[in-house]
Amino acid sequence: MEYNRITDSMPKIGRDLIDSKGKNFVKRIGAEALREVLHGVLCGENIRDSTEFLTRRRIALSNGALLVMFLKGCSQSDDFIDKLVETAGKEMKISKNKKEKWILQWIVGLTNKAVQNILRDSHEKLDEYTNKYEQILKSVAMQCEQEFGSICCELGTDSTEKISVDWNFMLHLFESIGAQTLTLRGSDKSTYGKLFERLILGSLLNSMGFQFVNPKTNTSLDKVFWLSSPSAKRESDATLIFKPGKGIRFDIGFIGRGNPEITLDKVSRFEKELEYGGSRHYMATFIIVDKVGTGSRIVELAKQINGTIIQMSMSFWHREVSKKLNEVLGTQIELAQLPNNEISSYLKDKLKQIPIENFVE
Repeated sequence: MEYNRITDSMPKIGRDLIDSKGKNFVKRIGAEALREVLHGVLCGENIRDSTEFLTRRRIALSNGALLVMFLKGCSQSDDFIDKLVETAGKEMKISKNKKEKWILQWIVGLTNKAVQNILRDSHEKLDEYTNKYEQILKSVAMQCEQEFGSICCELGTDSTEKISVDWNFMLHLFESIGAQTLTLRGSDKSTYGKLFERLILGSLLNSMGFQFVNPKTNTSLDKVFWLSSPSAKRESDATLIFKPGKGIRFDIGFIGRGNPEITLDKVSRFEKELEYGGSRHYMATFIIVDKVGTGSRIVELAKQINGTIIQMSMSFWHREVSKKLNEVLGTQIELAQLPNNEISSYLKDKLKQIPIENFVE
């Protein structure tokens, strides 16, 4: 080939879309788009429904970048498609870069998990696999030609030459897009869990008037909170100190009624006291889940450890948290008193003022 690596032909945006963590994710999606998602979740929308369109946007744009990579490759080398799988297999063996590895895996129709399960990370199995994979695509290309006839078209962009497209090209592209889609969906599922836990809790507490701080450097014990604080037993997703001696530990999980055993675990994971800032604080526990099944004993079990369970499937669960905080801590959170028809616009205004980027550092 006339260029150094296959992945050199991947547009920058295609590489950037592979990274979906922390501030890179916020930058890629856009803070305003994330605020829309957070607003929906705080108003009771399903987090999965809200993030689905973020995932689809990422996948669609990545699919486009992969097509451009193929077009660029074919523009630079007449035998790009013929040698594509063989070359990708060779480059997979030496590549150390995660982004390059994922792209190369897609070219041979694999995801990262498939490499582990099918190839067991064996270079010999990779050679055997790529040989069979290439044979199958060539065989299917011939069958498509017989069944459906020849493809008669040219493809190109403003930045690439037009190339003649045949079944061999299309099948390599389709298989790569399929593997890419599976990878990005799996990546987003993993990313959204931890990332949105922080974003939702950070936005929730900040909108109620609590200040986000770094517990390692903070000296205030008045209306402050931090995220992902290690405790002696397990990790709480957020810790709130209302005043010396009083606080709340928060645990959040996008867990529905189909996972009662996970929800049960959440009611007993935290100690009732916390040593922080030279003081001992009595800590209540708030457990936020997607939905609790009818007849579940979770709520009663939570009460036994001074815990409160709140369901995000409730339309005004954000206000419910406010009310419970007022009861437990003696706070005076404004949201608790708002009528239903004012909550949506109230939250939207609050979210505009919240630096959500700070919650994902």
